[in-house]
Amino acid sequence: MNILVVLRRRLMFLVLVIFGVSLITFTISHMIPGDPARLLAGDRASDELVAQMRENLGLDQPLYVQYGRYIAGLVQGDLGTSIRTGRPVLEDIVAYFPATLELVIVALIFSILVGVPLGVASAVWRNGIIDQLARTFAAIGISTPAFWLGLLLLVAFYGRLGWFPGSGRLDAGIAPPPTITGMYVFDSLVTGQFKTMINAIWHLVLPALCLGFVHVGVIARQIRSAMLDQLSEDYVRTARASGLSKARVILIHALPNAAIPSVTVLGLAFGDLLYGAVLTETIFAWPGMGAYVVNSIQALDFPAVMGFTVIVSMAYVLVNLAVDLAYIALDPRIKEVG
Repeated sequence: MNILVVLRRRLMFLVLVIFGVSLITFTISHMIPGDPARLLAGDRASDELVAQMRENLGLDQPLYVQYGRYIAGLVQGDLGTSIRTGRPVLEDIVAYFPATLELVIVALIFSILVGVPLGVASAVWRNGIIDQLARTFAAIGISTPAFWLGLLLLVAFYGRLGWFPGSGRLDAGIAPPPTITGMYVFDSLVTGQFKTMINAIWHLVLPALCLGFVHVGVIARQIRSAMLDQLSEDYVRTARASGLSKARVILIHALPNAAIPSVTVLGLAFGDLLYGAVLTETIFAWPGMGAYVVNSIQALDFPAVMGFTVIVSMAYVLVNLAVDLAYIALDPRIKEVG
């Protein structure tokens, strides 16, 4: 019953979020100086040609009419037509989204693999040298601008050392694997193209490191706080008094309980990574939704920009729905609460 309540509340919230995001994005995008029709037609185009193009794009209508048409199409699953590419926005997003999703997943895995051990070590050796180093590293991660880190990684590991590629998803001489999900690592693994898989992973290292580094500090601080609460509980002292090793108590008993409140942070991190991918993809010339929306902003492609914000906002709400369901699955006490 609780699951049905959570689903109903989140779906209602999803409708409100989509409406609010679309309204705000539509308002801001139309406040930006510039004329998409003029950009498409060129500076030397006649006023008559620009006016005709504006009429064809529906930009000659009042703003409330344009927004009403957009909402009517959105209800039917139509995100409009891109002014820049001339294709349906949903079709463009489907083409670009797998690259962004692959980058976000790898960045999140990196954040978890580094942040969780860092937070556990910081809590276990509280106020010691390890704790101080871990907290300093977490603070650096949280305060480091992504664009600065990305440029630093490019200069060091691509420009100077040449260890990793600086752009793209694959080397020029390697063909993409057959499309299953659009994520090259998974598709090449399933189809047995291991050379392509290794090359795709190699291309992911720098952008994933740049994108996930900020969230290493966030996850580490959350795990540290939750672990400190768990290590002070009676069941931990009882387990230690029963003769269980310190490592077993920490990893088998305390850490799973500390992970429950951290699920929220992981869910929020996934949504933040989707938005943060815009800057990272621009720096590393990653052909995902970030590059798509940046090009759309430069071309004043309103439908594409709105489609991006709507899709990412939907993903954000759905991830939070998954977090709520995970709470119910991980903590039986939540099932007993009305």
